[in-house]
Amino acid sequence: MNLSDSKKKLAIAGVVCGLIAACLAYFGNPANMAFCIACFVRDTAGALGMHQAEVVQYARPEIIGLVLGSFIIAVATKEYRSTAGSSPMIRFILGIVIMIGSLIFLGCPLRMVIRMSAGDLNAWVALIGFILGVATGAFALKKGFSLGRAHETQKTNGVVMPSIMVAILLLALFTSLLKASETGPGSMHAPIILSLIGGLLFGALAQKSRMCFAGSIRDVILMKNFDLLTVIIGLFAVMLVYNIAMGKFVLGFDTPGIIAHSDHLWNILGMYAVGFAAVLAGGCPLRQLILAGQGSSDSAVTVLGLFFGAALCHNFGLASSGTALNAETGEVVAGAVTPAGKVACILCIIVCFVIAFTNKREKVK
Repeated sequence: MNLSDSKKKLAIAGVVCGLIAACLAYFGNPANMAFCIACFVRDTAGALGMHQAEVVQYARPEIIGLVLGSFIIAVATKEYRSTAGSSPMIRFILGIVIMIGSLIFLGCPLRMVIRMSAGDLNAWVALIGFILGVATGAFALKKGFSLGRAHETQKTNGVVMPSIMVAILLLALFTSLLKASETGPGSMHAPIILSLIGGLLFGALAQKSRMCFAGSIRDVILMKNFDLLTVIIGLFAVMLVYNIAMGKFVLGFDTPGIIAHSDHLWNILGMYAVGFAAVLAGGCPLRQLILAGQGSSDSAVTVLGLFFGAALCHNFGLASSGTALNAETGEVVAGAVTPAGKVACILCIIVCFVIAFTNKREKVK
């Protein structure tokens, strides 16, 4: 079964993924955050005690489902390959960069598209940065960038990340060891079983369709291939219809309650870092989870970088704040990027340039 061999199948996969995201939003996931890899990894990191931000702590079943869905479908269709060895520490750093950039903007590329479908103009501004970041990464690829080849390893090596996800799920279901927010975004979620099933289905579809937000733009730039964009357009269309139908489409910048800010420069730079790092790492945050599920230990290391990056952001004040209503005065309080977040974002972009132009393909002698 291959969904990536025709645009029609890719569009259908995108539509189904959009329906899953809409369903999760309807049944309780945060407004304008139906499905966000960065936010949900951050919440899960908080549940594990990696940071102490009490409003964003919840073991998100969607993240667990993505990895397990990819693993199950890869095994079932004989696409599971246990691989490792392609510059793991650099990939770990790139995972950190992706998370920092995402939490500067307040969302991963998937949430950026979902926010766009709800009329959030900040997300459309951030799209400029994301495209430029991907374009910079594509330029590095043309100049010979490479993190080296991964090699096949023992099959059990690729099962580590799916096993970790199963362990987190069991802890969430049968113990009280994990932290859970009582207020804020972490307290807003669809029922566990629905979230898990949604994650499993989304993960399976993403694995078979090769869904990747950075990869879709990279392919347009490098190969004039628009196939992967079809999946994204399908998802966007469904979420657009859902938001309009539910009265959640609000065209504007400073919209309270959607966890976003209107600091345009940093929205652009944050997503620039995400797009740049995602191309260097070989995929966006969603794609990294999917590859980790189908056996890539390199992507699993990148995922660990995402978790570590989430901890850094909330332990050291790097994450931005969203526009909100003051409960006492009723006034709109604009979201903002912290000074530490701005410094971190610039450093992340510098790190990407260093990685991009100091790691070259080995010339055949």
